[in-house]
Amino acid sequence: MAIRILIFEDNERLRKLISDLLSLHDGFDVCAGFGDCNDAAGQVATWLPDVVIMDIDMPGSSGVDGVRMIKDCRPSTQIIMHTVFEDDDKLFHCICNGANGYILKKSDPEKLIDAVEEVVQGGSPMSPTIARKMLQLFKNGFRKTAPLTYALSAREVELLQLLVKGYSNKMIAAECFISLDTVKSHLKNIYAKLHVNCGKEAVAKALREKITD
Repeated sequence: MAIRILIFEDNERLRKLISDLLSLHDGFDVCAGFGDCNDAAGQVATWLPDVVIMDIDMPGSSGVDGVRMIKDCRPSTQIIMHTVFEDDDKLFHCICNGANGYILKKSDPEKLIDAVEEVVQGGSPMSPTIARKMLQLFKNGFRKTAPLTYALSAREVELLQLLVKGYSNKMIAAECFISLDTVKSHLKNIYAKLHVNCGKEAVAKALREKITD
């Protein structure tokens, strides 16, 4: 039976390239691809994939949130993070939320095929640099910092830091090279995670609890 795959990737061109690559494999069935994971649970419930290929930085819910949503509704689905991010914060959150593999986008495309085959056999495919980071994290006992308390992603912490510095939404968009809509989406997630209703409350909480540097 073919391995059923869903792809969550906001870059449409890359999403198609991944789909085309995996579709060439006789044992894979790429069911669908999506530009965000806001309804990841519903889409997984509909398609019942064996494997999900998940980006991290997407508009709306992040890939880290997507992992949690999918694992909550269908724990048997194996999730491979496919991302440019190598930082400990994102790696920590993905693994803690239930990700089964972590492959960097700069890796050879064939590695993604190998990762899908490995993960369905019970393995945990990881790019070499990520595997080393995982060992270091275990060695350090997964030491947490303040931002982890609220499960803020590295990007969300970055935006919160700019908010604390007094940046407007437009200034944040320019500084981070992202669209205004993406900024608003990130801020909405930040407010929800911090349990606040607006930017002023978020800044006050960040300063009071030393969430940012």
